[in-house]
Amino acid sequence: MLGRTANDLYWLARYVERAENMARLIEVGYRIVLLPRDGEGAHEEWRSTLASAGCAQGFFDKHETLSTRDVINYLLFDCSNPSSVKSCLTAARRNGRAQRTSLTRDMWESLNAAWIEFSAIKPESVTAGELPRILDWVRSRSALYRGAMLNTILRNDTFFFMQLGTFLERADNTSRILDVKYYVLLPHVEMVGSGIDAVQWAAILRSVSAHRSYRWVYKENYKPWRIAEYLILNQAMPRSLRSCYEQIGVTLDDLAEYYGDQHACHGTATGTRQRLAKGDIDNIFQSGLHEFIEDFISRNNRLGNEVADAYHFNG
Repeated sequence: MLGRTANDLYWLARYVERAENMARLIEVGYRIVLLPRDGEGAHEEWRSTLASAGCAQGFFDKHETLSTRDVINYLLFDCSNPSSVKSCLTAARRNGRAQRTSLTRDMWESLNAAWIEFSAIKPESVTAGELPRILDWVRSRSALYRGAMLNTILRNDTFFFMQLGTFLERADNTSRILDVKYYVLLPHVEMVGSGIDAVQWAAILRSVSAHRSYRWVYKENYKPWRIAEYLILNQAMPRSLRSCYEQIGVTLDDLAEYYGDQHACHGTATGTRQRLAKGDIDNIFQSGLHEFIEDFISRNNRLGNEVADAYHFNG
């Protein structure tokens, strides 16, 4: 496969996953903004959401102050924000159109329809009552596209590059959601264990569709170290860091077998995969959850760069 084709397919998958993840971040930010909080501005919690999405600098280049409407518009509709839902769907469709022959009809139709429908939404129509429905719609369209891919595409290098893009993006998102909650969102030690703390953690679990499954696994109330363990180390949880890296490892093994060679990215993925498999949440908290996540994000970014080099994405 040509490097340009591999690049387009890999990033198509990342953009679709990023659009869904952005909707999840907006949902958790919006839930937390609605909580009562003393001593801070009514919209300050959006600062952590922007930081998590990597959009803070771009937002403040355009806006002097935080407001719920401005943040939501920037994260959903602003084309100057490369990570907005609209930008992601536009880029995904552009890549899909460029590689139309690599996609099945079901994949292309679900992707194209999502772009058309979202483009028809007017930002001024997004009221407080409409926002949850729109965020659910984004998530459902991402699921529809991924279902079309999983059920119709050949298990060849097209599939492998799209799987790789999906799970690298998903791992990045889960790590950023965790970091925002523990490092930025909750700077006051006295709030740990409070009612507000529990509601915030519940919002985090809902943002990764893990609210019910957490109770199924642990059968106890929310505890920060249990939730962190669940989202970092539990292989059965499909959005956990470990689960993502199990999928990344399998996919890179498939690529190595398909092409008959290995690269630096294979070693990097194996190292991170083993680190998560042997991880202990007590040790992670003792050494610092934020520091652990920062290191993970750095490793994940390095892996993405190594994949691009190995398969000549820029060639």
